[in-house]
Amino acid sequence: MSAPIYIDPIQDGAADPTVIRNRATGDWWMFYTNRRARLGTPGFGWIHGSPIGVATSPDGIDWTYRGTVAGLDDPADPGLNTHWAPEVVYAEGAYHMFLSYIPSAPESFAGYTRQIVHFTSPDLGRWTRHGVVPLSSNFVIDACIARCPDGLYRLWYKDEADGASTHVSSSRDLFDWSDEGTVIPGRPDGFPHEGPNVFELGGHAWMIVDEWHGQGVFRSSDMRQWQRQGRILEAAGADPMDRRFARHADVVVTGPSEAALYYFTHPEWDELNKPDPLTDADRRTVVHVARLWVEDGMLKADRDTGPISLAGAAG
Repeated sequence: MSAPIYIDPIQDGAADPTVIRNRATGDWWMFYTNRRARLGTPGFGWIHGSPIGVATSPDGIDWTYRGTVAGLDDPADPGLNTHWAPEVVYAEGAYHMFLSYIPSAPESFAGYTRQIVHFTSPDLGRWTRHGVVPLSSNFVIDACIARCPDGLYRLWYKDEADGASTHVSSSRDLFDWSDEGTVIPGRPDGFPHEGPNVFELGGHAWMIVDEWHGQGVFRSSDMRQWQRQGRILEAAGADPMDRRFARHADVVVTGPSEAALYYFTHPEWDELNKPDPLTDADRRTVVHVARLWVEDGMLKADRDTGPISLAGAAG
């Protein structure tokens, strides 16, 4: 069954999970957007004003809430600010977080800039802010980082000013970035989407993106040119809390052709009919995991596998 593996105990709004192994302790850390599902006010304030939540696990099966990450605000932004979709990787001798950041906690979306900010940490607990990453617009979210076959790091992200497209920048050191343009078009030439995630599995490089009807799948031999292969995780899971679309995912490779895919759902929101206004129950989100594998050169997923052990995974 595809029951949730994690439910945020404070705000009931765990979303956009990213999972990484702590190299010093061996346990697994989940960073996530801590939406304020229980806010109880109209508008979009419940999506904004979110901190970054943290849960840890010895094995990827049993998760324990550890609180929220402190020190992520710009000192020039007093008051409540918005933190979304952390990407956390280990590279160049440190942990790096690339975080979507909005000054303040607005009740609407239009007109509020959103940028991606870079942090580093020696231990996943203490973070140093290095500033805004210069990207294609001031309406960018959902960073993903991977090292590519040409030796460069690349940062893929959603540019909301370009029809919900995925753009990419490259860097040798994760600090100085060069724009490389659009890699997956959104409106009007493709499917609008967000939340890119890039990984290698079964001899291929893959990108998945959240198309709000499941995860769009793209394959590549060089992490630069991408060919679409359809969608995964469109169909409902068996568990009553996994009947909705699988949203904004992260992947941990567990073997040569096997991986764990972490995603979130709105378990009680009727996404097709979209009731207005939303209740607290509609707003709540939970984290699930699916089995991911490569078969005959195609990416496959099963959201009914149940909890997946991360024992032996590199993270």
